[in-house]
Amino acid sequence: MKSRFIKDERTVVHASNYGDAGEKVVRIDSDGRGLAGILNRPCGIPAPAVVLMLHGFTGQKNEFQLAKTGIGLFAYAAAKLAEQGIATLRIDFNGSGDSAGNWIDTTFSGQINDAMLAYDYLQTLRDVDGSRVGILGYSQGGLVASHVAALRPQASAVVLWAPVTNPMSTFSNLVGAETVARAIAGEASEEIRTKLSWGGETTLKAAFYKELPLFAPAVAISRYHGPLRVVVGRREMIVAPQPAEGRSLLTHHGGVNDLVEVDSGHDWNAETSPDTVENVLIPSTVEWFGRFLNV
Repeated sequence: MKSRFIKDERTVVHASNYGDAGEKVVRIDSDGRGLAGILNRPCGIPAPAVVLMLHGFTGQKNEFQLAKTGIGLFAYAAAKLAEQGIATLRIDFNGSGDSAGNWIDTTFSGQINDAMLAYDYLQTLRDVDGSRVGILGYSQGGLVASHVAALRPQASAVVLWAPVTNPMSTFSNLVGAETVARAIAGEASEEIRTKLSWGGETTLKAAFYKELPLFAPAVAISRYHGPLRVVVGRREMIVAPQPAEGRSLLTHHGGVNDLVEVDSGHDWNAETSPDTVENVLIPSTVEWFGRFLNV
């Protein structure tokens, strides 16, 4: 099959105490998106199963650092999956991290397109098994993952961490309901500068907010019948209320599924300690993918 991707790859040293798998920087140049990613392959396995990892709002391919470790949440997860014989591809969405584009132009539809490009890119590689692909999405990446699962229902398994399930509600809490209403009523090209509930600020065009009512993860996940695990924090303040938001996805999903409730907020207590990530979040994720990717 002739690939529609231009691949620019180089091997990098995986200098981490969390695993000895090889990592390769990849660039997926298709449809002008210019996506940067890291392909992590376990050593000694010719064509392992692979998990596509999708980061959250304002995040990047490694995600935030875990306290006391100096390693990003997604980098840590990738290393742990590699230890169990599972490859991963973690990407920067267009306009984030090392990818091309501008953050200000971010939209849900654009990120879903990015994730679809990455999923299809995995099908072109000889050193992973494109018939055994899992999808992992965190926060807004969970919303994206739900829609990718609907569009690629052959995915072997899905895990969603604190997924956005009601975009209007979540972003009204995050940046303020008045800001959301003003952006939706305005011109798509208008630049909206907002403060974030966890501190700092960001600027996005109104086009981002105009898509809030258009995407429904529960509807999307109803079109995916493969195994689904949803992991939520009981003390969640961003994607809230929990565990009700997580259960809403299971209600609409028609396949094997379950809900894992964690004693944490949106960041899995990672600002103060890696314990919750190391002892609950990652083991539940590795177990699910190991079971359904036939590892």
